[in-house]
Amino acid sequence: MSAEGTFMQRCLELAKMGQYTAAPNPMVGCVIVYQNEIIAEGYHHHAGGPHAEVVAISKVKDQELLKQSQLYVSLEPCAHFGRTPPCSDLIVEKGIPEVFMATRDYNAEVNGKGVAKLQSAGIKVTEGILEQEAQALNRKFFTFHAKKRPFISLKWAQSPDGIIDLARSPGQKGIQWISQPETQVFSHQLRAKHQSILVGRKTVEIDDPSLDTRAFKGKDPLRIIIDPEYRLAESHQVFRDDNYLRFSRKAKNTQDRLLRDANFLEDILEHLYQEGVQSILIEGGAHTLNSFIEANLWDEAWQVVGNKNLMTGLKAPQLKKQAVESIKLGKDQIFKYQNL
Repeated sequence: MSAEGTFMQRCLELAKMGQYTAAPNPMVGCVIVYQNEIIAEGYHHHAGGPHAEVVAISKVKDQELLKQSQLYVSLEPCAHFGRTPPCSDLIVEKGIPEVFMATRDYNAEVNGKGVAKLQSAGIKVTEGILEQEAQALNRKFFTFHAKKRPFISLKWAQSPDGIIDLARSPGQKGIQWISQPETQVFSHQLRAKHQSILVGRKTVEIDDPSLDTRAFKGKDPLRIIIDPEYRLAESHQVFRDDNYLRFSRKAKNTQDRLLRDANFLEDILEHLYQEGVQSILIEGGAHTLNSFIEANLWDEAWQVVGNKNLMTGLKAPQLKKQAVESIKLGKDQIFKYQNL
């Protein structure tokens, strides 16, 4: 790998450190290089906090060195005032003569404007270093801005013979575990990587899930509940506080969002896009998962396969894709799919 690639690879490593905290902002890493050595590093930790470039620049003890240094960053420096001032202005102010970046920021407020501001100040800008890797790292962010909807992940557990839930007697409730306890940490880690989590009415009625990250230290996602006829009682765990949205044909409080009689999936995604929710993890049930699959509204899927055949019960969703990744966790096997 070239020196430029090595420095950018470090930017990506730093960026990933914000994977549980940066959203809805993208993950960004930055390094300052002087005489082919890294003299400062930074990454974006959380929305409203300093951007990666600001953090790295602030760590350079002798600020005069910046005038003879190169700045590497995994995403185009911003050029607009948001919660923080533009990073491109700071780079110009500090007299940094050269900037290397992995990819442009396709947010309409930034796209190309940061590059233009730097170049107009006489700064040399080199683009496209590890561009594909940088875009993959922030796939949720780029999907949100390119497709005008949240990034959609699917996740379910099934038996090796393709059953997602055992046959139930009338009125039978409670979670029927298919995966092993050690897989719960992985599942809650996955929740922490998404801004929201979605289930249908039947899942709430039968399992009464909490939809939190209790097995992993991470922020609880916004809970999304599809309840078209407004049947669910407020006593369910998903309604324990205001960190939820209920999608229904009725609206009784500030957490309710209205559904039309048709195209309810588009309604949900449009509401979430307008409210700035960039990613959603859909955990069930089977009907809800299949609705998104049939509409081809998904970007990524996680299939957890337990080790015991169940013979009969509710059929698990099926994807007409080949898994791109496989993870072994104890007795469970986890397959990752992508819809590119």
